[in-house]
Amino acid sequence: MRFRPLRAPSSLWPAAVCAAACALLASTWTAVAQAPRTIADGVYTDAQAARGQALYNAQCAACHGPTLGGGLAPPLAGPGFLRAWDRRPLGDLVDKIQQTMPATSPGTLSRAQAIELAAHLLKVGAFKAGPAELRPDDLAAIAVVAPAGAAPAAPAPPGNLAQVMRGILFPSSNLIFNVQNQDPGQQKMGWQPGDTPFGWADWGAGIYSGWELVDYAAIAIAESAPLMLMPGRRCENGRPVPVDRPDWIQFTREMAEAGGAAYRASQSRNRDAVIDVTNAIADACLRCHEVYRDKPGGTTVDPSNKAARCVP
Repeated sequence: MRFRPLRAPSSLWPAAVCAAACALLASTWTAVAQAPRTIADGVYTDAQAARGQALYNAQCAACHGPTLGGGLAPPLAGPGFLRAWDRRPLGDLVDKIQQTMPATSPGTLSRAQAIELAAHLLKVGAFKAGPAELRPDDLAAIAVVAPAGAAPAAPAPPGNLAQVMRGILFPSSNLIFNVQNQDPGQQKMGWQPGDTPFGWADWGAGIYSGWELVDYAAIAIAESAPLMLMPGRRCENGRPVPVDRPDWIQFTREMAEAGGAAYRASQSRNRDAVIDVTNAIADACLRCHEVYRDKPGGTTVDPSNKAARCVP
């Protein structure tokens, strides 16, 4: 069965995207209180930066590049780095390094190592060294700022494109795909901690009815697709999302339309109708992935060639 796409008037689409972007940034961006010191004040030593460089070369360069310019992961110096961290406490950056890096073994770095890595980032970013080492107690009182004379960077969306897809679109799509195997009209027990493996399609089934879960997943797809057009968003590898390209805009519209079709099918409470519309969701994903995600030429370090993504 083929469903007629849900089409938003072209004159309203850019306005809706801009409104969504402004609302999200207004709700998520919190300015740092005026710190007495900034990273431009010489807050680390050359010795700290040297130790951080050795650690970076051993554990970080494979993803972020030997000169911090990015590769599999975003750049850690220059405009992209400042866009993400400008006006935030230096402690936020150190926390992220310690808790989430390296990607292959997050949480294995000590606090001292995370600080040394931050010192290396500052040195590469042309922030001068000072006479005293950067200490854990200093971090909350030091703000990240752009170098003198640099144009201020606009706040970026908090998540990269992969995070938006994996956090919203991927689980929501899978919940709808699950209708092929599970009738939403059948009541079943939800996820039980300690008894069954956790699954996105099962969580919440003990709170909401099956059809409500399908409704919510379809709405999530339709409403969140415009997030892929937010200015300033970057891909997982640090490249800017091609928000101005006509094909990217079209792929985003197709995803929103597929979510709208899935919602209408779910509202009919007809399982077969939902199963039919899963093809529209899968096709919307595939058309975009074929151009921007699925790249040949992988390596042992980067088997899926993430470094080449987000470029047609």
